[in-house]
Amino acid sequence: MRVKMILPALTEATSPFFRPIKYSLFPPLGLATLAGFLDEDDDVAIWDEHVEKVPFDDEPDLVVIQAYITSARRSYAIADRYRARGVYVAIGGLHPTSLPDEAQLHADTVFLGPGEDTWPRFLQDFRAGHPARRYTSQHRTLLGVPPIRRDLIRRHKYLVPNSIVVSRGCPHVCDFCYKVAFFKGGKEYYVQPVDSALAEINRLPGRHLYFLDDHLFGSPPFATALFDGMRGMGRLWQAAGTVKAVLEQPKLLEKAVEAGLRSLFVGFETVNSANLSEQRKFQNIGRDYGAAIRRLHDLGVMVNGSFVFGMDHDAPDVFDRTVAWAIEQGIETATFHILTPYPDTALYQRMDAENRILHRDWDLFDTRHVVFRPAQLQPGELEAGYWRAYREFYRWGSIWRGAATKPVARDRLRHIAYAGGWKKFEPFWDLAIRGGKVLHALPFLELILEGFGRHAPSSPRTVSIAPASPLTGLTDG
Repeated sequence: MRVKMILPALTEATSPFFRPIKYSLFPPLGLATLAGFLDEDDDVAIWDEHVEKVPFDDEPDLVVIQAYITSARRSYAIADRYRARGVYVAIGGLHPTSLPDEAQLHADTVFLGPGEDTWPRFLQDFRAGHPARRYTSQHRTLLGVPPIRRDLIRRHKYLVPNSIVVSRGCPHVCDFCYKVAFFKGGKEYYVQPVDSALAEINRLPGRHLYFLDDHLFGSPPFATALFDGMRGMGRLWQAAGTVKAVLEQPKLLEKAVEAGLRSLFVGFETVNSANLSEQRKFQNIGRDYGAAIRRLHDLGVMVNGSFVFGMDHDAPDVFDRTVAWAIEQGIETATFHILTPYPDTALYQRMDAENRILHRDWDLFDTRHVVFRPAQLQPGELEAGYWRAYREFYRWGSIWRGAATKPVARDRLRHIAYAGGWKKFEPFWDLAIRGGKVLHALPFLELILEGFGRHAPSSPRTVSIAPASPLTGLTDG
């Protein structure tokens, strides 16, 4: 059987000018995981439009498309093109799960939710000649999932080819989170067997790893065993966690650092505490953000802070206050977003009931455009403030001020190199992406993460563990 798997490009990733490095960071792990369920004699290929042009003059037996909201239009166009030639098309991912009836207009089969249980059932039905129109995930487990087909990933096209996912979902339920809608109808958070996770890590070459889990610290017993198993591997890695995990699980955080944690994505979301209750971001309420940042910095961990603008308690001063606070705290990098009511989330339902959704042009639901009517801001004011926040935070003067909060010269240099390299050299990144040379920048990233020698690297070792089965399903990895 000839199977073609496609990750269509997000709308904002197709600029004719230059593209930020973030669109060439991670390979499509979700599709590579699905490929692991195929037979050895199946002819399978994975195509990622973010890093390569996809040929459409072939004749596969099955096309599988993973769709996000801002790639929905492109996903449907590709699906329609193949279906017009009689090729069977299956679509899954966040957007089809949220709007299955819309996706069904462009696909023979639609997957709802993660695919650890639905994809194998579909393959059995497809080979037997009677696939269903729709498959809904109900049985949530990472037991028995075959290894990811990393041999199908063109590593040289990504800065972080060693991305990995060892859990699914998140134990927290925030109103604006797209993942809540994706995992509804079953377990919303579950983890991989630790031995399987360590086996997958052991397969990856080099030193650097990036955990794409929504909350790597979500299960303390799992995280403890994972970090204990990783200790001594000589890895350098990045991940995402919460303020609560940083402040209330100190021993776990220290284990993570001993295992190689050097950068953590933290969802601060807002500097207005009233917004936290409104969005059910309960894990942040009453937490000392500054204490969390100091704790991470004291352990040599850089911080990527995430902030959302446009919540109902945000006034016109929210942009300047947020940026000033982030700089004063010495946050190395910041990710800003405009609040976006994704379909099938509690936020969308509330705003739709209040008639606050401005339109349903999914291309613009990218957290960079205003698609709803804010409470205390004009739409144009919110959008302009968002762009101003990025400009102000990543000015060289701001980067220098943030670096100056570090007491040691080596840490100040690290701050400048990381923040500057991320945002001030986008033309360089574009050349590297187009030339297929982006992986050549990985040694520099590792040098920065290591803190220019602050942490003595240990020698990589091979870990002997009992055979077990790694992870993953039809998710947005």
